[in-house]
Amino acid sequence: MMVVCVFVITLYLPKQPRFRYEFEKGKIWLNKDLISPFSFAILKTNPQLNTDKKEALNNVLPIYKYNEDVLKGQREAFLNEFDVKWRSSALVENEKEATKQSALKMLELVYKKGIIGLTAKHQKEDKHYDFSLVNNNVSIKTNSQDVFTTESALDYFKNNFRSTNLKVKDVIVNLVESHLKPNLLFDERLTAMVQNSTVNSLSTTKGMVQKGELIVAKGSYVDDEVYQKLLSFKETYEAQTKTIGDNRLVYLGQVLLVGFIITLLMVFLFLFRKDIFADNRQLSLLLLVITSMLLALTWAIKLNLPSLYYIPFCIVPIIIRILFDTRLALNLHLLVILVAGFFVPNSFEFVFYQVTAGMVAIYSIKNLIKREQLLISASFILASYFVAFVGIALLREGSFKQIEWVNFLPFVFSVLLSLLAYPLIYAFERVFGITSDVALIELTNTNNKLLRELAFKAPGTFQHSLQVANLAEAAIFKIGGNSLLVRAGALYHDIGKMENPQYFIENQNTAVSPHDKLPYEQSAQIIIKHVHKGIEITRKHKLPENVIDFIRTHHGNTRVDYFYQSFLKNSPEKFVDENIFRYPGPIPFSKETGVLMLADSVEAASRSLKNPDAQNINDLVERIINYKLEQNQLDNCDLTLKDLETIKLIFKTMLMSIYHVRIDYLQTT
Repeated sequence: MMVVCVFVITLYLPKQPRFRYEFEKGKIWLNKDLISPFSFAILKTNPQLNTDKKEALNNVLPIYKYNEDVLKGQREAFLNEFDVKWRSSALVENEKEATKQSALKMLELVYKKGIIGLTAKHQKEDKHYDFSLVNNNVSIKTNSQDVFTTESALDYFKNNFRSTNLKVKDVIVNLVESHLKPNLLFDERLTAMVQNSTVNSLSTTKGMVQKGELIVAKGSYVDDEVYQKLLSFKETYEAQTKTIGDNRLVYLGQVLLVGFIITLLMVFLFLFRKDIFADNRQLSLLLLVITSMLLALTWAIKLNLPSLYYIPFCIVPIIIRILFDTRLALNLHLLVILVAGFFVPNSFEFVFYQVTAGMVAIYSIKNLIKREQLLISASFILASYFVAFVGIALLREGSFKQIEWVNFLPFVFSVLLSLLAYPLIYAFERVFGITSDVALIELTNTNNKLLRELAFKAPGTFQHSLQVANLAEAAIFKIGGNSLLVRAGALYHDIGKMENPQYFIENQNTAVSPHDKLPYEQSAQIIIKHVHKGIEITRKHKLPENVIDFIRTHHGNTRVDYFYQSFLKNSPEKFVDENIFRYPGPIPFSKETGVLMLADSVEAASRSLKNPDAQNINDLVERIINYKLEQNQLDNCDLTLKDLETIKLIFKTMLMSIYHVRIDYLQTT
């Protein structure tokens, strides 16, 4: 799996040598003197490019074209309406033709000069503006003052149309007014083409650095000019190495680095999480998460995303923290970020952003027991990104005004994507058989179908399980452990008693026991069978294996002493096979399973106390726990003597509370 993971990751990573220097504007150059190994052009900064672009666009005049069809249409309409208008106005017929030709000549003169439709966006400080007039593929620079508008064309008619008859003049002016339409029309498409061509032809460089020239000296200040030279050198270097560098050696370097990182993860698991190291399903999940995140980074680089901060790297620590633990989440997140740092620009800045945000993500999700915790965690992650963003921006620019707030948007998008952790956790649980706190909360709900069935068929066992859950949960919370897992294990540890509930004393409500009519060996087997039956029932209902472990280990390999001692007492002459009276095991192998065994034994034994006072409860707890130690039932779980003393104190305190025992110092008052 390690080899496949390394192969898949390195197969798709960018194959080109990395620029070896990291630099920031406003910092001191701590490397050796940097001499240019080749000549390269100095790139303009984005503000310079924007300024040049703005100036170039301002110099591009809007383009207008003659529309010959306007004159043809209006001329024909004018002639058609002229006769009608003349007759309706009862004018002298012998002046008609001369007036028509005179008016038509002026109309054609106006259209020949041109009537422009002024455009508001071109009118900046003045009503009139320059534009390019294209006619017969010839462009002439002119001004809107040099042509007519519909208003100025009408005024021209009013002032220049000569007629001795004022009524004739009014008729002509009114008729012409309705036939003055702009024939100089703005060509938006052609203007845009010219603008794009102008912008594309702008130079992106300003000067050259010659081969052998000093770019920056050691200890010198990286000001704007030096920073731009370094940036230009980096881009030219990376462009050249795409063709010059040996991709096979680059690939070898990637294999060494990624292989080293995966090996570190395996060493960590071997030393601190042997349970995961030995479980191929859990191991494959971790490798899948690493591979997926680095492939996402590769995909983003190849798509040339405007910012690599769109990738939700914080989804890794969230998922691993909820499914496993804090140490593994932090370790895995650091390894992923360290590999990613080799392939992103400003790698130190990238690592700082992601490591701090990942730590916040881990700290903010101690236990995912409420849905809103994921939203709260997302808000904390966003806040950490914001603090880092502002801090780095101030460190660079030294001014709030220079901060480009739009660059923070990728972080917002990344945090929103991190909310996908919730459905992914559910999917990973199902596919890889891992139990999260969310699943445990669902299992510990007493309205769960299986627990409701237990409460109905074996109410005494159900109450016993609740008390054991309370004892075990309090103890494991105090000594350190997974309290949710203990509670789930405690609620289901006796689920097998549903099969024959009447054979267990807590479910018997009469003085007659069904065991009275059975041989001691058969009775012992019925009692022992509830472990096997519990495993069978819980597997049928697809409960997690780490919950089933509590059923398997809660009696360890102890004897059913009551029936064993009864057999010895009543049949001393018979040979006894002790294995008939012994649980199959295994013994507890974790803090959680060990605490449950002790809580189960103590709670069950406390029910037999005839006088549950402080002394009797104290003696009972001491006797039960010491007996488990003597029987070597706690050899495989990592409970210390200090833990056992803490557990005893908690059990005694809680049992006294359950049986309403007054503590000595209260009895004296």
